[in-house]
Amino acid sequence: MLTPRRALILVAAFVALAGSTLPVQAADIPAPGQIVMSPNIQHVTNVPKPEALADIHTDMAFQGDYAYVGNYSGFSIYDIKHPKRTSLVSSVVCPGGQMDVSVHGDLLFGSVDSSRNNDSCSSTSQSATLKESWEGMRIFDVSDKANPKYIKSIETNCGSHTHTLVPDKWGRNVYIYVSSYAPSDTFPDCKTPHDLISIIKVPLDNPAAASVIATPNLFPDGGYGGVPLPYPNGKSATTGCHDITAYPEKGIAAGACMGDGILLDIRNPEQPRVTATVRDETNFAFWHSATFNNDGTKVIFTDELGGGSRATCNEAIGPNRGANAYYDIVNGQLQFRSYFKIARHQADTENCVAHNGSLIPVKGRDIMVQAWYQGGISVVDFTDSAHPKEIAFFERGPDNTAPALSGGFWSAYYYNGYIYGSDFNLGLDVLKINDSRTNQANWVKMRSLNAQTQASYPGHGH
Repeated sequence: MLTPRRALILVAAFVALAGSTLPVQAADIPAPGQIVMSPNIQHVTNVPKPEALADIHTDMAFQGDYAYVGNYSGFSIYDIKHPKRTSLVSSVVCPGGQMDVSVHGDLLFGSVDSSRNNDSCSSTSQSATLKESWEGMRIFDVSDKANPKYIKSIETNCGSHTHTLVPDKWGRNVYIYVSSYAPSDTFPDCKTPHDLISIIKVPLDNPAAASVIATPNLFPDGGYGGVPLPYPNGKSATTGCHDITAYPEKGIAAGACMGDGILLDIRNPEQPRVTATVRDETNFAFWHSATFNNDGTKVIFTDELGGGSRATCNEAIGPNRGANAYYDIVNGQLQFRSYFKIARHQADTENCVAHNGSLIPVKGRDIMVQAWYQGGISVVDFTDSAHPKEIAFFERGPDNTAPALSGGFWSAYYYNGYIYGSDFNLGLDVLKINDSRTNQANWVKMRSLNAQTQASYPGHGH
């Protein structure tokens, strides 16, 4: 999802809609609040968004019996020991979008990509053109789930739109790869060019000593130059990465970097190295996120056409834009296999595009659950990466609790037998899939899940 500053800068890809779109059939679109789902999905419960957090929910992380849900106003901790009775434990008010979160041990990390007048939880928004503005990473101690404590901030170039945890082999440090993009020479701490990521080293025995140790340049050639056309035909130039997904045990990572998709060698986490680059100048407008399969032999890249605030799931946009793209890794290079996009047309008031998801841990198959904003949640089998197939879905009709094009599921992740969906305005949803193709995943128990830090399935490694 684009922050307001990023949205203003990326005019080449995301200016106002030019021309009209073709109408969709009313019969295809649920009424507001009307849930539609495949027979193999059950809606278990919904926990409304906490009153303390006035803004929208964002990304999620999991550890033990708890779910951590980011919000532009802070974050919340939920008790999910008994998923049917999921309940709120605490909320921390600490504004600064997006507050995408991850957890490691007793630490929670949150990304701030909106300019603040200082790094405190009482900070206010101010222009990034001011030298004293702050953006970056926040670190909290969440050992006491009812009373998290803010312990450290680290300022980074251009803030932190998203971040990725890369633990070291010895359990002494965790590295944070900070992704940010869209610089401007009017921003004192975010000038052009910005072809880098920031790497923060966090000593786990003294997290207050966390600091930026490197800012490697991933695009020494400047990256893709983009195509400056009106939406929906513009293509973003590469001025940083939106998201990086690491697979530490295999020493690899995949970056979705606006105009480029990349593979990285991260065996030395302090010196990541780009090993392959791919572009899609036909259909991709904005390379948003990446997910490996369990074997680390495939990557799913997503295209966030329209920045998460457009109605792209319609006949006018078609099946290949705002979609997933599946690539096989062959001899270290990325080879395109196919696209996938949900086939259900959405209303013109519904923002819908490929967004965040994770694998369902099924041995011998590649299956992923994924959020599509107001397009709902989709489960896709991509074992044959040339022919991905949807096997389950859940969606509710247009969200009439908020302005048009501002709702739906930000993330959908599978964790210990259940699917959790983070809805902008409507809170945390819990779903259960009952399908012969996925039911073996019920027996896989994970200690934690940070979707941008993949690990092989427990007991199912290859």
